[in-house]
Amino acid sequence: MKILIKNATVLTMDEEMHLYAPGYVLTRDGRIEELGEEKEVLPEADETIDAGGGILLPGFINTHCHVPMMPFRSLGDDCPDRLRRFLFPLENEAMTKELVALSARYGICEMLLAGVTTFTDMYYFEDEVAKACEELGIRGVLGETVIGQRTCDSEEPYGGLLLAEEFIKAWKGHELVTPIIAPHATNTNSAEMLKKAYETALKYDTLCTLHASEMDYELKYFKDEYGQTPIEFLNTLGVLGDHLLAAHCIHLTERDISLLSESKATVSHCIGSNTKAGKGVAPVKDLLAARIPVGLGTDGASSGNTLDLFTQMRLFASFHKTENRDRSLFPAKEIVKLATTGGAKTLHMETALGSLEPGKKADMVLVETDSVNMFPCYDPYSALVYSANASNVELVMVGGKVLVRGKRLVYADLEKIRKEMEDGIGSFRKAAESYI
Repeated sequence: MKILIKNATVLTMDEEMHLYAPGYVLTRDGRIEELGEEKEVLPEADETIDAGGGILLPGFINTHCHVPMMPFRSLGDDCPDRLRRFLFPLENEAMTKELVALSARYGICEMLLAGVTTFTDMYYFEDEVAKACEELGIRGVLGETVIGQRTCDSEEPYGGLLLAEEFIKAWKGHELVTPIIAPHATNTNSAEMLKKAYETALKYDTLCTLHASEMDYELKYFKDEYGQTPIEFLNTLGVLGDHLLAAHCIHLTERDISLLSESKATVSHCIGSNTKAGKGVAPVKDLLAARIPVGLGTDGASSGNTLDLFTQMRLFASFHKTENRDRSLFPAKEIVKLATTGGAKTLHMETALGSLEPGKKADMVLVETDSVNMFPCYDPYSALVYSANASNVELVMVGGKVLVRGKRLVYADLEKIRKEMEDGIGSFRKAAESYI
């Protein structure tokens, strides 16, 4: 099937950053066939969509998320050390396979409505997240959590290691789901288990993702125990490599950055959750200068509260310009790159995703410019970073299939999905009362 989108400001996000205004994109059987400046005679298509002058760009890529943590949103937001004080205990007490399934569906709906077409996830019962991706049509890079304690899906510490391998074998090669492995963090796994997790990623040629250099107490632990930073520790283990996607990486030394660059590891930057928790601002300027691929991540709804990358782009601009005392640093065009091509590079998917080019998968988002907050629009990149929000997403396509049209989900009933989640969250809410 051929779909033609015309009358758009097309941001290709390719190497040359081509922009076509007005421009068109033709897709065929799930891939981009051609695109360019609008011409008098446009190619024939089975369906033609008039973009109305809106901004058409590659789908956003959320490189770090815990999508089933939707029930935690707005719960204890200002509580210090939430992770150990009630997130871990409440997960074990009240998170179930059924609630993961309901929460994943709801969170995916939120992402699609915000133009996110691919996301990376780390959680439990990840098979349910994969089923939700398959049902709703989004791309998921999904990792079963490996951690040295009892969890909601494993009575035994490190039970996630076996679950992760089974998950990878079950879903590898799927069109939408890319199974990976996700050891929770540098300080919540033993050295042996970190190595085993990374060896699993190598065995199946997939990603290994974990939290690294995020917490103050994490840094203190490695300094006191090993005289190293967390990144140096990972390097000593042989875990720092081109199959590693490290999330957060807030507290990095010059040596850490060199090691990340030399190892060809990639980084997910979660500016929203990091600054909300008062943890700091990662040295993204230095990471990019060292040619380390960096993508944007929302973290879970428990940490960042929202799963859209518009919020992350705006926060990124504000915090990094302030941190570096430089208004000209990170022009909007560069920030949009982080949310699209940067994300694709962190996942090693840049040959298929992240830019609008012939042969690539037709994952696209159309942001309308008719709403009150979008006029006037001198610079489409600036409009995306500083003016737009998720409510401006008009159309979303994944693999050539239109999943959002007219700001509404095409194949999912959001009201029904929310009602099902609301009905299924009762016991979780009751358990949460003792932690608030």
